[in-house]
Amino acid sequence: MRDRSSILHLDLDAFFAAVEQRDKPSLRGKPVIVGGTGGRGVVSTASYEARAFGVRSAMSTREARARCPHAAYLSGRFHAYRGASTAVMELLRSCSPLVEPLSLDEAFVDLEQAGLPDLEVETVTAFAEDLRRRVHEVTGGLTASVGVASSKFLAKIASDLDKPDGLVVIPPGTESTLLRPLHVSVIPGVGPATVERLRRGGIHTIEELERVSEDELVSQVGKSLGHSLFHLARAQDDRPVVPDRETKSVSVEGTYEHDLNDRRQMEAIVVRQAGEVAKRMKASGLSGRTVSLKVRMYDFTTLSRSATLPAPTEEAATIARLARTLLADLDTSGGVRLLGVGVSGLADWVQEDLFAQEAGEGETAEEESEAPPVEAGARPRGESWAPGMDVVHDEHGRGWVWGSGRGVVTVRFETADTPPGPVRSFPAEDPALHRWRPAEEDQPAEQ
Repeated sequence: MRDRSSILHLDLDAFFAAVEQRDKPSLRGKPVIVGGTGGRGVVSTASYEARAFGVRSAMSTREARARCPHAAYLSGRFHAYRGASTAVMELLRSCSPLVEPLSLDEAFVDLEQAGLPDLEVETVTAFAEDLRRRVHEVTGGLTASVGVASSKFLAKIASDLDKPDGLVVIPPGTESTLLRPLHVSVIPGVGPATVERLRRGGIHTIEELERVSEDELVSQVGKSLGHSLFHLARAQDDRPVVPDRETKSVSVEGTYEHDLNDRRQMEAIVVRQAGEVAKRMKASGLSGRTVSLKVRMYDFTTLSRSATLPAPTEEAATIARLARTLLADLDTSGGVRLLGVGVSGLADWVQEDLFAQEAGEGETAEEESEAPPVEAGARPRGESWAPGMDVVHDEHGRGWVWGSGRGVVTVRFETADTPPGPVRSFPAEDPALHRWRPAEEDQPAEQ
């Protein structure tokens, strides 16, 4: 354990929604919800204005609309989130060589490598305050909550204590005093099921957890989690900050507006998902041995199946072949709400797969991502203009899709650098209206 508060955790506040509010002046100060916009969609991020109405991440879009019908529901723009994340991670790496990204919007930083004159509380507090100011500058106005402590566990907890736009530094020696009154759900990995098991044992706070023996915890929640909880309840965490955190798996999954019953359609979906997984793996220089299929049935029962290859592959055809084989072994006659394909057992080398075969194109189906939304590949057709999508009109300039349906697309013309703009409607097939892409992206489909 460290004897100084030298690990920093930075978490960008309501990240996806905050980027949308930054880039869409008319949405600033208003509830914004990013995620799947259909009835089977899932909330990825809700702005703090939406959270005031009880909207939370992972909530169904249907429930979110019931709680906050007046919010802006947007499908998301991954290129914008990636750009903001890249700016922040570059800033963090300029401060310390030891930066461990956890996702697009959060990371650990080892301050022992930051070149500070000392690691006293006053010094790290001043550093963290300046870092938050610089994040605001490089992202064009986004805010971050920061925690600094003697371990990763405590730094992450600290960054949650004064959200949004807060800073908490836990002085060395005060860790247990801060932890004891907190609810056990603040511990990473303690979800609703574990909370319920602990509640049945009379454990609600970390102070109560600290009184329980390791053997008793193992009997209640299992060996791995019980061992972890025993040590974390005592503020014991010696995990280092690890740069270039290893990716454990790559996956793509989608929920559907209506239950899927057509087997050919399901096969076409997993083929397409396999292709997207392969594309991401190749972009990262990875390959994998274990292909998995995730299926959520009409009654919310979730099934998972996997198969392991003798050697790693990055080939879409191979991944698709295995995924389709796994699907064939499942009874999906009752209807399917979600399908997903993933690859794990990742490596940075590939051995030619002699058993690869060509995957068919199959049919297609519209999907909504449960994870942060990814960019659509081709220009939208007809009524498929997604809410929040960046567009440009030959006459009116840049804007974003406010809504679409019945052959009409409505656009609000504004950008991050303009005041709230006017709203105009066009035929969905208007040749003057195009999807807008950042200059660095290839745009062959729109030429």
